[in-house]
Amino acid sequence: MKICTRCLYHQYHPLNITFDAQGVCSGCRVHEEKDSLNWKERGELLKNILENYKNLSENNYDCIIPVSGARDSYFIVHIIKNVYKMNPLLVTYNKHYNTDVGVRNLANLRILFDCDIMTLTVNPETVKKITKATLRKFGSIYWHCLAGQTVFPVQIAVKFKIPLIIWGAHQGIDQVGMYSHTDEVEMTRKYRKEHDLMGYEAEDLIDDFDEITQNDIKSFIYPDDKELEQVGVRGIYLNNYLRWDTKAQHEKMIDLYNYETHLQTRTFDNYNDIDCYNYSDVHDYIKFLKYGYGKVTDHVSREIRLKRMTRVQGLAFVNEYTHKEPQNLDIFLNWLGITKNGFYYLIDQHRNLKFWERNDNWEWQFKKEMFIQPDEKTVESVCLTTIENNTTFALTKEKTSSDHKNKYILIGKGKNI
Repeated sequence: MKICTRCLYHQYHPLNITFDAQGVCSGCRVHEEKDSLNWKERGELLKNILENYKNLSENNYDCIIPVSGARDSYFIVHIIKNVYKMNPLLVTYNKHYNTDVGVRNLANLRILFDCDIMTLTVNPETVKKITKATLRKFGSIYWHCLAGQTVFPVQIAVKFKIPLIIWGAHQGIDQVGMYSHTDEVEMTRKYRKEHDLMGYEAEDLIDDFDEITQNDIKSFIYPDDKELEQVGVRGIYLNNYLRWDTKAQHEKMIDLYNYETHLQTRTFDNYNDIDCYNYSDVHDYIKFLKYGYGKVTDHVSREIRLKRMTRVQGLAFVNEYTHKEPQNLDIFLNWLGITKNGFYYLIDQHRNLKFWERNDNWEWQFKKEMFIQPDEKTVESVCLTTIENNTTFALTKEKTSSDHKNKYILIGKGKNI
């Protein structure tokens, strides 16, 4: 199996990846653009785009920003509202897997930036029904989150005739170099289905076996092309116009707005995805079973490319976190209403046999021999010189103590529409 000689991605990355003659992956090569592009010029391109969408009559919002209580939401709103002086409408999809920290961060985001926000909360029983179906059909507990997060902003754009949606980083660019930053790719229905939604649109879930009806999936249906054309909806990615560095961005938001961080189960990054008790836990463990790597590999590959971490340091983190059992599985199973045996029966149907095999006791074991790293000379010939050597992700002091019996809030707060 091919493993990048610079970062730690292997050839079976779900977004697809290629390798050059030196064994360096396409993600690493496109990432080099971050040190070669003129970001001042690219910032001017962004400025021109935004100016064309300002609502001069001030009777509507200038743009839509999808947000959550984590990721780069604070940074995106800061840039668009405070730097470029736009008037955004914030929209958020309630994932139902909300942590206390995430709820606080989202509430503070709305207050600190004085922005209007719309929240979609789908009936919990419908979400559970869909989650059971996606777990059975293609081994995902997170499909409804991805579907909701990527469709609700588009639905609002059509409904309120706000054509511009501003997203953060394009995952295909930042991870695997699917495109160059200069391609200035925008969000499409096709990319959403094939990559975000693992090839399944909401309509594909309608099934008598799972008792999912048209009414159950209505909140996840993408608007018709004619509706998009009438409004002129487009979704741009900020990482095509700004040098994207999520660690530096979060640390700036901690300093400016007291963004709250939180310790994660299966990775060292305490900044991203802290709003969800499943993302870096149960969901990430499923990712490991299906693709042979977890979120920690995404994070070390990013930090290696940003010249803050050596490959050796990255391997140490991967070895420390990749095989960790999820801590929140019982909470998730109690919410969903299935047993642990039932969960593993379903997920084992999607366990990737490239990476897993049964031992003599019929127990699953990981094929470590698949992950033979490139030799030292090859790695040295393509490695980047670290410029910071900073692998510390700050843990902020918890702002409030919770009176809840556990630290998770399953139903978020906010205006439902």
